Amino acid sequence: MTIDELTAIIVAAKAATYVGGGNKVPPSRAGAHDLSWESGDWRYLDSYFGGTDFLGQEVVWHRGHPVWSMSYYGYIKRADLIDGERAGATIKAALSAMYEEGRFLGGFDWTGPHGRYRDRSEGSTAQFRGREVILVDEVEAYALDYFGGLVKA
Repeated sequence: MTIDELTAIIVAAKAATYVGGGNKVPPSRAGAHDLSWESGDWRYLDSYFGGTDFLGQEVVWHRGHPVWSMSYYGYIKRADLIDGERAGATIKAALSAMYEEGRFLGGFDWTGPHGRYRDRSEGSTAQFRGREVILVDEVEAYALDYFGGLVKA
């Protein structure tokens, strides 16, 4: 498994699940929302709690062994400027555009009807951290912090 192969798998899984309306599966934990994707030797699970404010974790398995994971926490900072529905629509559209470029990390800006999406990160698929925000009239109305990388035994 190369980092490039893993990155392509992560992008495909992310595009097919949250952004793509994904394969909802029974929750792995009480109260969780789980989205699953599989292809050949690869399996991906995005499991999160909450809605407008939410906490979650994504894991990729190769041949039954966890190889990569990402944790995240997102929240509405200014409910007077954006709600969960508009934030979700903005995030899905922006991430869809990013995934079309074959990546999920790095600087990315996208503007839609509900605000400007901005993602900044440092590192690579192997080890990273970042933050996505939605700006409404240049005010940070939504934010999500994330971090992750390779999982090694």
